[in-house]
Amino acid sequence: MNTITGKVWAHPGMIDTNQILPQQYWMQKYGELDLAALGKHAMEGLDATFAEKALAGEYSFIVAGENFGGGAKSMEHPIYALKGVGIKAVIAESVSRYFFRNMINNGVLVLIKHDISSFANTGDEIAISPGEGTIRNITQGTATRFEPMPEFLTKIVESGGYIDYLKKAGS
Repeated sequence: MNTITGKVWAHPGMIDTNQILPQQYWMQKYGELDLAALGKHAMEGLDATFAEKALAGEYSFIVAGENFGGGAKSMEHPIYALKGVGIKAVIAESVSRYFFRNMINNGVLVLIKHDISSFANTGDEIAISPGEGTIRNITQGTATRFEPMPEFLTKIVESGGYIDYLKKAGS
């Protein structure tokens, strides 16, 4: 996977699924999900301006604290909201187990790095090299390493998600 760059939206605390996408927007059925419609409400539970700024290209990454996507919900709607505004990756100190796999299965890069919440501030530009396991904070001139994702998970993300991965694999 190639190096990806962009700007960060940072939040040092836990971000649960209802903050990523408030539950009132979870009513669409799986086959009728509209990423753009859900994206308009991305991160609305924490930042009313997030979606507008992300759509304008101000945010490509989310850097968060512990238990990103937690809250005992395994719905994919919050992930579709993040995709709907063009989020390239989430880097968090920890991620809910179900949410982690749902992110991968839906083609969104998710990385776990302890103490990452203090690495970048909102607006910082970063560069992630998933295959090398490095993140550079271009704005601050710092870098850190993380455990690279297993190759089979990287291939799922690169394919755009699990269904597309299976199609490309001929399954």
